[in-house]
Amino acid sequence: MIREFEGLNEEDAISNAVKSLGLNREELDIEVIENKKPILFFGKAKVRIRVFVDHDLAEEGPEESPDGEFKGQILEFIEELVKYMDLPGKVSIHARNESKYIVNIKSAYSAILIGKKGKTLDAIQLLANIYASKVGNPRAKIIIDTEDYRSRREKSLISLAHRVAEQVRRTRNSVLLEAMNPFERRLIHTTLNKRNDIETVSEGDGLYKKIRVLYKGRYERRGNARYNR
Repeated sequence: MIREFEGLNEEDAISNAVKSLGLNREELDIEVIENKKPILFFGKAKVRIRVFVDHDLAEEGPEESPDGEFKGQILEFIEELVKYMDLPGKVSIHARNESKYIVNIKSAYSAILIGKKGKTLDAIQLLANIYASKVGNPRAKIIIDTEDYRSRREKSLISLAHRVAEQVRRTRNSVLLEAMNPFERRLIHTTLNKRNDIETVSEGDGLYKKIRVLYKGRYERRGNARYNR
């Protein structure tokens, strides 16, 4: 499903999308298609975004599943999954809110569970969310973490964004970052969106896309590129 929303700025537009769709921000794949700024004191600022939502997430509310039973099912699934991978660990779960569950895996094999750039952890998370949908809670968002990797990765990406932005500002040359998942891309876009001299654009297809960081004034839009926060 594709929907468009407007706001006075990007955060306002995203907030309108979240409220209208009843989904978490992390579940939205967002493309900024208009960023109108006032000229001096004339006109009004306006940001228009296009939101790509998985059809299953857009369905009307699911049948309720008792929270305790649901958490138990998720725990058992993750425990069996890591055991099947021959990477046993202690699994714990808690709800950040009524639709988001943080699952932590404490294991001696945490480095293997994380994988290169967190891709193994992302794969486990994808399977967990598919399973959550199968057991009657398709709106639940399962976040899989180990050794506080998610938080460390977030800090690392924010630091990377600032370093690359400074490089681009000095050299006036664009920099293409590594392929990232939607959450990581949104983090880079959001971090650099506040800078007046820097633009970011996602390039490529599929779940993992690359971000190009550019100096404003020297960017010509590419045919296959799009803003994708």
